[in-house]
Amino acid sequence: MKDITQTGIVTDEGCAVALGIFDGVHRGHRQVLDKAFSHSELSKAVFTFNTHTVDSKGKDYKMLITDSFKKKLLQRAGADYIYSPDFYRLKSMPAEDFARDILKGALHAEVAVCGEKFRFGHNAAGDSDALIRFGRKYGFSVEIVERLDYDGVRISSSLIRKLVGEGDIARANELLGYSYGYCLEVIHGNEIGRTWDFPTINQLIPDGLVMPKFGVYVSRVHIGDKYYAGVTNIGVKPTVEKEIRPLAETYIIGYEGDLYGREIEIELFEFIRPERKFESFDALKAEINRNTEYAKEAYLKYI
Repeated sequence: MKDITQTGIVTDEGCAVALGIFDGVHRGHRQVLDKAFSHSELSKAVFTFNTHTVDSKGKDYKMLITDSFKKKLLQRAGADYIYSPDFYRLKSMPAEDFARDILKGALHAEVAVCGEKFRFGHNAAGDSDALIRFGRKYGFSVEIVERLDYDGVRISSSLIRKLVGEGDIARANELLGYSYGYCLEVIHGNEIGRTWDFPTINQLIPDGLVMPKFGVYVSRVHIGDKYYAGVTNIGVKPTVEKEIRPLAETYIIGYEGDLYGREIEIELFEFIRPERKFESFDALKAEINRNTEYAKEAYLKYI
C-alpha cells in the first residue's frame, strides 16, 4: 500500500475510493471497503484521517486502534493507496472543494463509496446526497452502504469502545470481525518475571486509545510469521509497581528471545480475571501459574 498523504498524487489510473474515519476497521467499515474494492478494474484507494487528530467527536473521544495499526488493517483489506491527512488540514475545506480537489483531483476517483452517515467538508456540511451531486458534476459515481446490523445489534465504533472498556472482549471481537489488540513497541520493564520463569514483554498503551478493562486476558502474539499463545495483563501491576502508566504486559508461552524495540502485534481473545493487588509475590506467582495453564487450554478454542 502506498501512502500518498504528502504528495497527494496517485497515478493517472482511475481509483475506487473508500471514504471514512475507519476507527477500528470493523465489520461495518469493511462493507464500505469491500464495496469499493469490488471494482476490480480500478485501483483501490482509501481516504481517511489520521485518527488521533480528529477533534470533531468531542474531547472525551478515544481511538479504538492506533493510526499505524489502522493502516496495517487497511493494507490487509486490499488498499493500494491511502490518503490520510491530519484532520486540521482539511477541516475548513468546503465540501465541493473536497470532492473536486481531493476525490477527483488527487485520488482520480471513478467511484466513491461511503456509509450512509458519512459527512464531509467544513462544519460537516456535505452528506451523501451532496456527494452524489458533486460526483455527477466532477465525473465520478457514488455508492452508499447502509449501516450494518450483526446478530441484532447495530455495529458502531462507540459500541465496540464500550465493550472493550467493560472487558467484554469476546463480544467486541464479534463486532470487529477480528481480535482486538495492539501493535506496539516492546519497552523495558522491571524484569521481575524473568526471576520467576515468566519473562514478559511490556508495551505502553498510548494516550488517546480506549483503555480495556484492567485485568488478564488470553492472547495471541505475532512474532515474524509465527504465532504464540500468550497471557496478557493490562493495567498498572499494583503488586509490583507504583504509579506507572497503564501498559500491556504479556507472557509469551514457549518463546525465548529478545524483542526489545520491535513492534509486536498482540490479539486479545478472552478476559480471564480483573487486575488486583496480591498480598505477596508468592501469591501473585501462583496466580500467574493458574492463568497460564488456563490460557494454554483456552487458546486452542481460538486458533
